[in-house]
Amino acid sequence: MNNMIHGRIETNPAILFGKPVVKGTRVLVSIILNLLAHGQSVEQVMHAYPELTVEDVRAAMAFASFLADREEREFA
Repeated sequence: MNNMIHGRIETNPAILFGKPVVKGTRVLVSIILNLLAHGQSVEQVMHAYPELTVEDVRAAMAFASFLADREEREFA
């Protein structure tokens, strides 16, 4: 998957039960997406999680886009 969105997103069974996180953190992709979906800006997300970069947040969005595209094909 696009080298797991350029090496920024990882899944590891030993980290949060294998849920997708930003590599090197325990910040779930789903938390980033939830904050964005509820109106938080990228800057606000990064303020809440200072270990994140703009590229990390973009990678989380790209990861969600990839999964949504895959789901569309599976249900077509």
